[in-house]
Amino acid sequence: MSSLRSDITTPGRPEVREVSPGIYAYIQPDGTWWINNTGFLVGPQGVISIDSCSTRRRTQAYQDAITAVTPAPVRTVVNTHHHGDHTFGNCMFPAAAIIAHERARDEAIAFGPPRDLPFWDCPDWGDLTLDPPFVTFTDEITLHAGDLRAQVRHVGTAAHTTNDSIIWIPERSVLFCGDLIFNGGTPFLLMGSVAGAIDVLEQVVRPLGARIIVPGHGPVFEDQGPIDATLDYLRFILDVAARGHDAGMPPLDAARATDLGPFAAWPDAERIVGNLHRAYAELDGAPCGAAIDIAAALTDMVAYNGGAPLTCLA
Repeated sequence: MSSLRSDITTPGRPEVREVSPGIYAYIQPDGTWWINNTGFLVGPQGVISIDSCSTRRRTQAYQDAITAVTPAPVRTVVNTHHHGDHTFGNCMFPAAAIIAHERARDEAIAFGPPRDLPFWDCPDWGDLTLDPPFVTFTDEITLHAGDLRAQVRHVGTAAHTTNDSIIWIPERSVLFCGDLIFNGGTPFLLMGSVAGAIDVLEQVVRPLGARIIVPGHGPVFEDQGPIDATLDYLRFILDVAARGHDAGMPPLDAARATDLGPFAAWPDAERIVGNLHRAYAELDGAPCGAAIDIAAALTDMVAYNGGAPLTCLA
C-alpha cells in the first residue's frame, strides 16, 4: 500500500497466471514497497525463476505456488536487479544458480542482508541470509527452457537502477521487464536515472512489441498504456525538476509545491522526492546512475510522508 494511504491494510492474495504455455507470472498485490512480482518458466530440465521475494514468508508462498504447478526443481534464479524485494529470497533456492548483471552482484553485496531500516515500517523479513548472484554477465545471456529461449539482457544504461535486466521470450512475445514498469504505481528512479529510464522504455522496451508484459509491480498487461503512463510520469518529473532547480528549490520543497495531477492516485507518491533528487543530480552534471546521497533522499521522502516511516506490508 502507499505510504500516503490508509484505506488498505491487507494486501491481496498472490495470483499465478499462465501467460503462455509453460510461462507463469506470479503477481503479488498490492505491489508497493517490498511487494514484488516474480515469474517462472517450466522446462524439461527444471524451473527458471525470475526473481525471488523480499521475506521468507513471501518466498515460501512463491515456492509453494511453483510446486503446485510442477514437481520440477528450481535450477536457476534470474534477478532483474539488485533490490531486496527481488533478491532477499535468493537464499531459499540453495540448489539454483543465481544469475544477474555483474553490477547487480556488486550492489546486492553493498546493500547487505535484510534488516530493519529506518526509512520503512519494516516487515518480518524472516531468517534470510545474503545470497548475491554468483553467475554474472555484462550484456546478455540466454537461458533455455526446452525449446524456449529466454534472452536476459542488460538494458544498457541506468534506469530503475544501474543493473536492470529484462527477460525476453521472443517465441511467445512475452517480456518480464522488472521494475522498469510499476503498473499503476509510482516509478522509483532514486538509484538509477530518470532520463535513462525514458531512453530504455523508448529504445529497448517499446521496440520489442511484446504481446504480454509482466512488470515488477502491478498487473500483467497486453497494451502500451502502462508504458505511455510511465513515460508521462517520467517527463513530468523532468519538468518539475527543471523548474525547481532553476528556482533554487530543494527537491523536497519542489515536491511539496507540486500538484501530482493524474498521478495523485498512484500509490507511494513520496517517491517523487527521490526521483527529484536523482533528476537534480543529473541537472548538476552527474552521469546516469552516479552515486548520490541515497540516505538524504530517503529522509526527505519520510518528511514528505509527514514524518512517518514509509509503509510496507510485505
